[in-house]
Amino acid sequence: MRWSQAFIPTLRDDPADAEAASHRLLVRGGFARQLMAGVYSLLPLGKRVHEKIEGIIREEMVKVGGQEFSLPALLPKEILEKSGRWGVDVMFKLEDRHGAAACLGFTHEEIFAWIARELRSYKQLPQIWFQFQTKFRDEERPKSGLLRVREFMMKDSYSLDVTAEGLDYAFQQHFEAYRRIFERLGLDVVAVEASSGGMGGNESIEFMIETPAGEDWIVSCAACGYAANVEKATSLLEPASDEAGPATPEKFATPDVRTIEELAVFEGGAPAEQQIKTLVYTIDDAPALLLLRGDHALVEQKLIDGTAAETLRPATTAEIRQALCASAGSLGAVGVEGLRVLADPALQGRTNMTTGANEDGFHLRGVSIERDIQVAEWMDLREVTEGEACPMCEADLAIRKTAEVGHIFKLGTVYTEALGASVQGEDGKNVPIIMGSYGIGVGRAMAGIVESWNDENGIIWPMNVAPYEVVVTIVNPKDVESSEAGQRIYESLIGDGIDAILDDRKERPGVKFKDAELIGIPYRITVGPKGLADGKVELFRRRGAEKRDVDVHKAADIVLNAVMEERR
Repeated sequence: MRWSQAFIPTLRDDPADAEAASHRLLVRGGFARQLMAGVYSLLPLGKRVHEKIEGIIREEMVKVGGQEFSLPALLPKEILEKSGRWGVDVMFKLEDRHGAAACLGFTHEEIFAWIARELRSYKQLPQIWFQFQTKFRDEERPKSGLLRVREFMMKDSYSLDVTAEGLDYAFQQHFEAYRRIFERLGLDVVAVEASSGGMGGNESIEFMIETPAGEDWIVSCAACGYAANVEKATSLLEPASDEAGPATPEKFATPDVRTIEELAVFEGGAPAEQQIKTLVYTIDDAPALLLLRGDHALVEQKLIDGTAAETLRPATTAEIRQALCASAGSLGAVGVEGLRVLADPALQGRTNMTTGANEDGFHLRGVSIERDIQVAEWMDLREVTEGEACPMCEADLAIRKTAEVGHIFKLGTVYTEALGASVQGEDGKNVPIIMGSYGIGVGRAMAGIVESWNDENGIIWPMNVAPYEVVVTIVNPKDVESSEAGQRIYESLIGDGIDAILDDRKERPGVKFKDAELIGIPYRITVGPKGLADGKVELFRRRGAEKRDVDVHKAADIVLNAVMEERR
């Protein structure tokens, strides 16, 4: 490809709305253009990178026995109703001319389970099925370029087994395949325990990259390798040393005190760690009290996972007053009957605590959890904070901002039971197929690579996914000797299977160099009259900005060897 004929619309300035490095550089480098919020067109450079990422993923899926499908993006309402996921928040719904309801596919668990009904016997299992398919999700706040979009290409794969042990094996196969994929993509990922959320199932692992553009926080331990999403993370707390306190709780006036912080500085109050925070939530249409230590924050996903609630939300002001006859800021669970009380284990065994008295302007001190509060369930609800002790080795935990680039789930029989996908077991009885689900967003992986590999001059693509591996830059296309030498080098590289582009544009050398660095081509061979006078061309390596002069007749072989060494 000649650059003069290619569509590579680089920009000198960052797009005004771009905050993430990947958003800024993929637009500036001419890889993508926004059509509307959360919807992007891939331009030729972006398409080349996208296809290389797909190719790596496809190779690794085939290695673990995957068979490739291509399923529709338009899904019927009837199948989604069977699993209970018709009408989820992210769904794009529509009707055809006959009034039949459908949606644009946001995921394909149900459809693969529907096809799996054609399996009849355990002898046909295990199976691994996968596809590359466009997904559509009505994200509330699409942002950060390709990191959070409404339309994107995903590799989703599904394992089908007849035993839990088979699922475990398929899950491990995918875990190892994902490790290989991300290594080949140049991504340094952290595998973390995660919530399965609306996908269902009982176990999932996210693959995360550290980036300031991320939306997820992970908790990790450098000493032993423990890592988990904050929605799943736990830690060890210093044991509390409470005083015994009074024989019964004591009520005291706290006028105008409405927060944990205000009570901590109020005369006669208590430090946040000696307070009980009381929250009121509506769980499956019934009010419930949530109790945490005063200095701890609720992780709502832990509550969702722990209760398996279908609907869950904070109670309204009116609902709170109806349940406890007081306003938020004066709430407590002492003496409360008829309401479900869920408490975080950090409160177990605590005595001489302070909490609201369920009367505006009053609190109770000297509260003993076991003596004074009827806790229905102890449930991990709190958010882990920096510096707390690792649950595995007790070293200090760190918290990092990350973006998810892959997620694997053990679904179990959630979808196969709903869709009627079963096989005859070895004993002759029908059993539901056991599924796993495994996803990688291709565009998100592309953005993740850029987040990980960039500098002040632009993108630094790893060799495996670079749009072009080498650019041959002719300093002065009007110089016949330079043009002919550049053409020979370019043709030699193409003949050896190298992705090369010939920059023959009638632009200033500085413009050419800046464009090549911006779009991140790993190697540049610069051919100019000055170097050729000594039989030399300049070889520039994008990563590390290393320059050296090489013999014009050996340049193609030197670059060929360098490219082959970096390919994995």
